[in-house]
Amino acid sequence: QEHLVESLGGLVQAGESLRLSCVASGRIFKLNDMGWYRQAPGKHRELVARITSEGSTDYADSVKGRFTISRDYAKNMVYLQMNTLKPEDTAVYYCNTDVMPFMGWTSVGYWGQGTQVTVSS
Repeated sequence: QEHLVESLGGLVQAGESLRLSCVASGRIFKLNDMGWYRQAPGKHRELVARITSEGSTDYADSVKGRFTISRDYAKNMVYLQMNTLKPEDTAVYYCNTDVMPFMGWTSVGYWGQGTQVTVSS
């Protein structure tokens, strides 16, 4: 059974930094795009950052210049370095990826369990 496990988030003060990590495990031939999403109370889940299998990245406008997404292909991991955090970054952060379990098989999307990030002012 394939699954994603995120690192613990935490409580930080505005202006501080935090790094999230996520590891994919199970039957993995290839991981396609990997991304981080977040959902604040009363709001829809939104894309924060995404990195393709080729290493191209994409960010939400609200985090550009502050957050950096990266991945370790050998370890099946994706990271989100969050700098200069703001109270509006407070949310549950979710890791997401599509997994091709064997060569030629259809990829299936998976979500992590979510990790809380709280930024105090």
